[in-house]
Amino acid sequence: MERRDIYLNISPLDQRYWAANSELFDSLAKYLSESAAVRYMVKAELALLRVYINEYLDKRAELLAAVNELEDSIHPESVEKEERLTNHNVRALVNVIQRKLPDELKPWVHMGATSADVTETSTAIRIRDAMRRVVIPLLLDLLDACIRITEEEADTPQAGRTHGQLAVPITFGFAIAEYVSRLGQSLVEIEKRSRGLRGKLSGAVGAYNAASLISLEPEKLEAAYLRELGLKSPDYSNQLVEPEHLLRLLLELNTAFGIIANLADDLRHLQRSEIGELSEGFDVGQVGSSTMPQKRNPWNCEHVKSLWKAFSPRALTFYLDQISEHQRDLTNSASGRFIADYIAGFAAAAARMHGILEKLVIRRDRMAENLRGIGDGILAEPCYILLAVSGISDAHEKIREATLSADSSKRSLRDVLREDEPDLWETLSSALELRLGGSARDFFDSPEKYRGLASLRAKRIAKRYAEVSARIRGMVNGTA
Repeated sequence: MERRDIYLNISPLDQRYWAANSELFDSLAKYLSESAAVRYMVKAELALLRVYINEYLDKRAELLAAVNELEDSIHPESVEKEERLTNHNVRALVNVIQRKLPDELKPWVHMGATSADVTETSTAIRIRDAMRRVVIPLLLDLLDACIRITEEEADTPQAGRTHGQLAVPITFGFAIAEYVSRLGQSLVEIEKRSRGLRGKLSGAVGAYNAASLISLEPEKLEAAYLRELGLKSPDYSNQLVEPEHLLRLLLELNTAFGIIANLADDLRHLQRSEIGELSEGFDVGQVGSSTMPQKRNPWNCEHVKSLWKAFSPRALTFYLDQISEHQRDLTNSASGRFIADYIAGFAAAAARMHGILEKLVIRRDRMAENLRGIGDGILAEPCYILLAVSGISDAHEKIREATLSADSSKRSLRDVLREDEPDLWETLSSALELRLGGSARDFFDSPEKYRGLASLRAKRIAKRYAEVSARIRGMVNGTA
């Protein structure tokens, strides 16, 4: 095979990102490369041959042995060389296979099939295998890392944030539990969709014209062929399999991509100098800036979001490839080839995010400092609620005015209420003792305790999706 200098590659996936993810990309190449495309088409052609041997030919054991020995002996180079003559990839493959078989088997190669019966079916099984053997295990590792942080930080106080502004207290574990839940739900769908891919053996227009000349029950012939490959028949096919089976899988991958990018963005903002609650692990010798030696940029999180920006819009192409005129046109012939790039880009982002979480530095002291540093104004919500349930109809307005007064006078909310609104303070103190069983002093001294069910919910979500993760691992590990 011709060797090519990787620095002459055009796509960054084939040089920069391969170098950063060589083990992952080499694993994906077993299913998504050009070599894999040929190998899986061979699988499909040989599966059809096995069906014919079992149904129609004598000397089954001998012929099956000849077919089984063939799978690893056909190389992409020989098919490419033949394709230069045929200008047709599937016919080139058929010619190469026939040369390696006994004469009595040669007529049966590709019999009753059209090219799409092989290409559509082989694409389904190689994307299925890529999902179940590489991508889903990678996502499970990422989910498990989120679960671990959620469990470990379920009780770590942190200021909640909405609109970029500080809100009521939560815990850091609760913040990460969001991504446990979202990614966990998406993983369930990805696993399901990966099992739902379909193949076909229904011929040039999907009406089983050719197969009807071979079998009295061509649909059973198709089912036997697909069963050899671990697939089910579609409800309908023309020359193509219904595109929605693959489309839904790709769209769910894109959904997961957005979840991962959202997590990267949240982690990136928490590393801002003025927040400083997190930092990415920094390797010995790593440089953050070419001119500012002190810099520790959140570049890995930024990289994940940048990959999402590059690859997520390709979902539009997935939709465009949903349409094919009449029984089939070839307008997806080029665009469909970039599905492999998309999956590789998605996997690179997921792997990078997993690495971030494994080395994430969590600055609990800074989280506590930020929570307390904003003063007791963070407790305006419970003050208003407790006054309202005590029968004060304009409680929200009174507390809002108290916060404004606190800001303008540089006093705490507690002091404003106690000094300027003694009646409100008395009502609030009684409500705190009744509802929370503690004094007003304890309440205002410990704002981190006002966190609702954050800790409980974090632990509950972590437990639920740990079970989901274990179940999905069992399912993909059992895939043939």
